[in-house]
Amino acid sequence: MISREEAFSLLKKYLRDDKLIKHSLAVEAIMKEMGRKLGKDEELWGITGLLHDLDYEYTQGEPEKHAKISAQILTGLIPDDALNAIKAHNYMHTDYTPTTSIDKLLIASDAISGLIVAVALVMPSKKLAEVRPETLKNKFNDRSFATGCNRIRIELCLDAGIGVEEFLSISLNVLKQIAGTLDL
Repeated sequence: MISREEAFSLLKKYLRDDKLIKHSLAVEAIMKEMGRKLGKDEELWGITGLLHDLDYEYTQGEPEKHAKISAQILTGLIPDDALNAIKAHNYMHTDYTPTTSIDKLLIASDAISGLIVAVALVMPSKKLAEVRPETLKNKFNDRSFATGCNRIRIELCLDAGIGVEEFLSISLNVLKQIAGTLDL
């Protein structure tokens, strides 16, 4: 398996958009913590989160190719369960059904990272430090807020044995730890 440093270099090779890189770093942090919580290989889980959108800039207009190209690029560099999780995060187009915890938590982590950033950006300071777990929970329940955020994807955390409130809280705390990197 490639190292975290090699994975980050690969990410920077394929993604130029700073927002996408920060999104990838956010998903990496959440996935690493989920791996730790479940007693899994947290480095593998983190790298899976980091590389999940590797092909995004190349497939923006062709969602049916998103994640498939990433899987092709990453074959032989990361284990099959990580490749499958990357394909599963775009299951609507890849025909790969999410079945494992890493599959489902990648999907949930991808979605929650966006919701957390959206909540931070409506705070007066526009900083994660100001976001409280109760605020995040309220915004999660407010379907008129961040309408592009698919709450059903976040709720896949339940299939991995993690309650929604716990998942929200853990994800928020993890992103607060890397707030400087995310410029939030």
